[in-house]
Amino acid sequence: MTTFFTADSHFGDAHILRYRGSHFADLEAHDEALVARWNAVVGPEDDLWHLGDFAAGASRERCGALFERLHGRKRLVCGNHDTRRVLELPWLAVVDHARITIEEDGMSWRLFLAHYAHRAWPGLWRGTRHLYGHTHGTLPDTTLSCDVGVDAWDYRPMTLAAVAARQDGATLLPEELARDRASARDRAARPGAVAAAPPQSDATC
Repeated sequence: MTTFFTADSHFGDAHILRYRGSHFADLEAHDEALVARWNAVVGPEDDLWHLGDFAAGASRERCGALFERLHGRKRLVCGNHDTRRVLELPWLAVVDHARITIEEDGMSWRLFLAHYAHRAWPGLWRGTRHLYGHTHGTLPDTTLSCDVGVDAWDYRPMTLAAVAARQDGATLLPEELARDRASARDRAARPGAVAAAPPQSDATC
């Protein structure tokens, strides 16, 4: 069993073709392509976290039909376009955000999942990785955060290992860590500076 992540599928959303129209002939082709790419990588027994905006504009019947065709044990982090017709689908869980730990391939991963990108998040100082959607691949990755939406990943869900590898290859630090390191350099450069204090802890957050 593998855990996958995705976001911003926007099934049934005619407006999304303003951004994706060069890749898909029409909305039907868009939805069918995303279903095919999802099922090409996700198996029936795999876990999948969808980080919001599953569908927009689709009827309740259309949402249900698409949901049933998609492989995996599916959980939803609510997005701004997820109306009751999405929230009432038979997800294993529906949450506003999630702090989870995944044990996979001999690794232990601490994750903070949300639809929106955060400038700082719980567990950041202890290496917790932040996965989000909403931005449609427009924000730069950091060493601990990135967009897992379909626009950033060739319109298909991705494994945690692939997401972590992309974060590990990023050059930007999360803003809070970058600020702290810059402050430490400034303190060290002052005449008579003493050793910098250790970084703050969010162990109780």
